[in-house]
Amino acid sequence: MNKFGKITCLTLGAVMSLGFACACGEAGDGDSANNGEQKVFVIWCPEADHEFAKQVADDFLKENKDLNLKFQFGIQGENDAATKVLTDVENAPDVFSFSSDQINKLIVGDALARIGGERLDRIKAQNTAESIDSATVTVGGAEMTYAFPYTDNTFFLYYNKSKFTENDVKTLDGILAKCSATEQFGYPMNDGWYNSAFFFGKGLGYEVEFSDQLAENKVTTDFGNEVGQQVAEAMWHYVQNPAFKADSDDSKLISGFQTGKIIAGVSGIWNKTSIQKYLGEDFGVAKLPTYTLGTEQVQLTAFAGYKLLGVSKHSPNLLVAQQFAEFYTNKANQIKHFEARGYLPTDKEAQTDSRITSDACALAIKEQLVYTKTQKGVPTTLWTPMQGFGDAMITAAGKGEEFDVQKQLAAAVTAINK
Repeated sequence: MNKFGKITCLTLGAVMSLGFACACGEAGDGDSANNGEQKVFVIWCPEADHEFAKQVADDFLKENKDLNLKFQFGIQGENDAATKVLTDVENAPDVFSFSSDQINKLIVGDALARIGGERLDRIKAQNTAESIDSATVTVGGAEMTYAFPYTDNTFFLYYNKSKFTENDVKTLDGILAKCSATEQFGYPMNDGWYNSAFFFGKGLGYEVEFSDQLAENKVTTDFGNEVGQQVAEAMWHYVQNPAFKADSDDSKLISGFQTGKIIAGVSGIWNKTSIQKYLGEDFGVAKLPTYTLGTEQVQLTAFAGYKLLGVSKHSPNLLVAQQFAEFYTNKANQIKHFEARGYLPTDKEAQTDSRITSDACALAIKEQLVYTKTQKGVPTTLWTPMQGFGDAMITAAGKGEEFDVQKQLAAAVTAINK
């Protein structure tokens, strides 16, 4: 039996040693239509999705009373799910949620079961082409789909409607004109997930050559060309503005909206509840603004990642696991997940549901998705240099020092290239 299938509250110490926390809720205790040995079925999901996952598991058992299953749940963040799965790939959970940029790592680690046949036809027909692409990888010259998409993951603008008009928030200059050193605009310029948006807006990016085993053989980026240097100069111009809070991570953003020290900022749907609580009737959202580059307005173009549900290739319940993963990510459950968490569904029919089309955040996300770069095949070398580039700008601005944009950008590009 799957080792993780034996996890109970009594084995919490062993669970913690593998790097994730145990959520000891279960579904299906003794409620089976047959008298055979009950199989334990393990799900990993983020803590915020725990109650949702439990409800989906209960609903699945109600529709499949012939299955003799007991569900158990492990709390595991999607951002490093691959690392934890690959710690002991043969004993991984039956299904687990992960971010789309980890798919290559999981495939190389022999962790994911491939999806095929009529099931693949169904999920391709039901979900957006972009979300299917995020779960599809070319291996040995053949395209193969390895996970079930169910929601996007990008960022957009939150703002205080008492401080800005809808026209103000269309441009970064318009936003900053209404901000000050005590009422700032928050943007985490020292995070590659966010600061790459300036470069992507001008069509810049990276190329990665993968081996048949999906190893990164070569990485190149054009961030350092003449246009990239102009983009970096524009970024430095904004970071020097006292109204631009360039180290605005999630905690600083939330705290800023609470105290009023931040009146506009960028983040994802995961911070909606907190920001809405502090802004109340003044809660406003929009796609990302444009920024000024010379005489041009350039649209900030965000990463668009996707949340995927993977099935362990080594699951002793492989067929049931794929059946459950398809159920978990179906139209009805994507809508329920939207209601619980606010994430925009990837199911095309779900996106037309009135509960979604009338939601302000969903509309902002949908508008932003027009200006995104799919977070797939991202070089592993991108994140640290881009963070360092942003940190160097923030430090120089904070000390009132000169910042050699060309030199610092060249250093970041050298570190990214491989």
